[in-house]
Amino acid sequence: MTASMCRSFLFAPGDSERKMAKAFASGADAVILDLEDAVEASAKPRARDMVREFLAEPRVAGGPERWARVNPFDGEDMASDLEAVIGAGLDGIMLPKAEGTEQVEALSAMIAKLERARGDIEGRTKLFLVAGESPRGVLRCVDYPKGMARLCAMSWGPWDLATALGASGNRHPDGTLKPPYELARSLCLIGAVAAGVAPIETAPMEFRDIPVVRNFARAAAADGFTGLIAIHPDQIAAIHEALAPSAEEIEHARKICALFASGDQVGTIGLDGQMLDRPHLVQAERILFRAGLSEQVVSIAEQ
Repeated sequence: MTASMCRSFLFAPGDSERKMAKAFASGADAVILDLEDAVEASAKPRARDMVREFLAEPRVAGGPERWARVNPFDGEDMASDLEAVIGAGLDGIMLPKAEGTEQVEALSAMIAKLERARGDIEGRTKLFLVAGESPRGVLRCVDYPKGMARLCAMSWGPWDLATALGASGNRHPDGTLKPPYELARSLCLIGAVAAGVAPIETAPMEFRDIPVVRNFARAAAADGFTGLIAIHPDQIAAIHEALAPSAEEIEHARKICALFASGDQVGTIGLDGQMLDRPHLVQAERILFRAGLSEQVVSIAEQ
């Protein structure tokens, strides 16, 4: 599985062996070992040692991807974080508070140097940007070009952004996002898709209210997000359930793909009283891809 196919990314504090082990047993598609916000400044050196030791353990067949969230690019801890985690046991780096292509290029060069020094395959370590956690980061969300080396996913951070803006909250009483945060979310989604990487939503703070998590994930999927970052293992099953296409959606997608496949290079088809064209075909193929029926996807790889 690659990051573009991951439905769930679960955070685990890098200074807690118990929580890291629990995260890896949660059923999440990817686990992010956190060296940033979940770890107090005084505990960061020990957390690096613990994460390094954890990554040195053999992989479990069918286990989750292994990621690490390092500290921000312009801070004093990021270089030490990279030294601790880059190697064969890691799939990728999450960069928080990302603010543009210059940071991505510089970080990629740092990772490449470490890969070469450790005999790893150069370019294997991927990058996941949290690109909407600061005002500048939000404005740069749409600047990342398609095909940027290592870059495979983007997300945003409503809580850090609220802090950066000096706001007391990011949602209305009914739970909907206030305008600045709706804008940031939209720019992250659009920027990720424009860059050809996976757009990943952040899960809600509620981790015991499973219906809330499920509805949140369904809304994210409906808007185009392909996965969610979870903060607690209890959110994982609800996220996976919400992102899985329903039987009705799969059947409808099958019909659309079959009709286009049976036509003679037709541009439109009629189905159930509706005229459908190529965008509907692409949507149908994506539904089948999400359902694990990738052998039926004909042209999605061209998108």
